[in-house]
Amino acid sequence: MTRRGRRITLIAVVVAIVAVATGLVLVALRDNIAFFYTPETLRQAAPNAETRIRLGGLVETGSVARLGDGAVAFVVADNVSTVKVTYAGVLPDLFREGQGIVAEGRWVDEVFVADQVLAKHDETYMPREVAEALKAQGEWRGGPLPE
Repeated sequence: MTRRGRRITLIAVVVAIVAVATGLVLVALRDNIAFFYTPETLRQAAPNAETRIRLGGLVETGSVARLGDGAVAFVVADNVSTVKVTYAGVLPDLFREGQGIVAEGRWVDEVFVADQVLAKHDETYMPREVAEALKAQGEWRGGPLPE
């Protein structure tokens, strides 16, 4: 094999190895990606039940209900639309009605089934994604967007 042939073979092998490594990384990360939705965008997009997503908005006042099996049901709103959420687990200490939350889970039969609920941690904090979505809908009442 000539010197040029060996160089072409080496380049082809390196490109193949990089392509396989990139593919493996993308497959590994696919399960950890969670897209962010507001109640309105969730109702419009209606992702399938296998897709892991994040839902953000405000817990509607008077909507929190304890279910018989220890789970909690509540409604998340964004002043345009509402989504019923169920969660089987311990809610964060700062979770309460009228507060902003982000829940991770799946959209199943018009109900968001959360496996993790995150509540805002002080009076001014709001996840940047939630703040941008509220600002885009004209509902942002805060000062500058959070960092």
